[in-house]
Amino acid sequence: MELELDKGLRSFQDEIRTFLAEHRMDELAGVNVEPGYAGQQEDWGDDRADAWRRWEADLTEHRLICPQWPEEVGGRGLSGMEMSVLNEEFHRAAMPRVLRGMGESLVGPSVIVQGTDEQRAWFLPRIIAGLDRYCQGFSEPDHGSDLAAVETRGVVDGDEIVITGQKVWTSGAHQANVMFVLCRTDPDAPKHRGLSYVLVPMRLPDGSSNGIDLQPLRQMSGASGFCQEIIDGARAPLFNVIGGIDNGWRVAMTTLGNERGGRATTQHLRYERELWELVDKAQSTGRHEDPLVRQDLAWAYTHVQLMRYAGLRLLANLAAEREPGPEASINKLFWSEYHKRFGNIAMNLLGAEAMIRPDGPGYRTSHWQQVFLMSRAETIFSGTSEIQRNIVAERALGLPKGPVADSR
Repeated sequence: MELELDKGLRSFQDEIRTFLAEHRMDELAGVNVEPGYAGQQEDWGDDRADAWRRWEADLTEHRLICPQWPEEVGGRGLSGMEMSVLNEEFHRAAMPRVLRGMGESLVGPSVIVQGTDEQRAWFLPRIIAGLDRYCQGFSEPDHGSDLAAVETRGVVDGDEIVITGQKVWTSGAHQANVMFVLCRTDPDAPKHRGLSYVLVPMRLPDGSSNGIDLQPLRQMSGASGFCQEIIDGARAPLFNVIGGIDNGWRVAMTTLGNERGGRATTQHLRYERELWELVDKAQSTGRHEDPLVRQDLAWAYTHVQLMRYAGLRLLANLAAEREPGPEASINKLFWSEYHKRFGNIAMNLLGAEAMIRPDGPGYRTSHWQQVFLMSRAETIFSGTSEIQRNIVAERALGLPKGPVADSR
């Protein structure tokens, strides 16, 4: 099963291949950049950092940052099929895409769909230029997967909204300068109503805190990629409310649809690269002769191919202009559960080596230990596996809702 390109897609493929060949920077070849704030790696030398800036400028000039966004907001209006071709070509050339993290994948699509013309004109160029780095203020200490139950309050004060409450498990908050917050602006409204979606600056123009106390959370991997925030009177202009006051649930659903299924067409590329790295590790240690190791690697290969085929099926639906169904939840459930088992496979393959941390300051972990530990979190964030199964059961299969335990 392969993606058959028509004349237009073949022309686009040739264009991207030519661009990559003409603008290639060997200093960046093979750099593995996941969604986030690339180019900020502390261990990069001056040569690589300078190459990254030039690469970023080249991609900006050719509108290859946020290229899936419409042309009128700075993108190229690439279709799902074209985005798949684009990602495949960057992968083939071993050159990194410049990604704008949650601004590109979550906030941008929500502003494009639910924002006003004025909001699109202000917020979207700042994302493309890398001026605004976003983190997600959805989860709360007592309301993780139950998003509609958020208690963080938003009160309109003149031409501003004042936000008070607490958020937790906020990825990349220590790197962000804006948080997209879901808060309750009408406490008397039903559960899914009376919510607002607000883009809240993390700091004031003078650099001081905007009433947001950031507290890093130490993970079992030793890293602090998550934070919790105590929000005490953070202010944002009403202009920063996307979708209007009390209409935040609709905007949040736009965000979550992109979060859970937005990269399904190219999801397999990351896991395919990781799998072949583990195959190389097995060969270098002689474990590739072990029948159980071979069986586990074959299982992983099969599941990566299933991701690829699911992506191709989604592309076929996009080409036929069919509305997506429950693919977002199915995709999130599949890749997160796959990666959790893959982490186990990697640890079993390493054997005793998996139990020894590298030397160095702090709680250092090896690459494969990091994969194992972080894969546990992946079945929780962006909607737990249990929540995804409920969505598939109720909305895709039409099964009745599960019994709810008596809170007493």
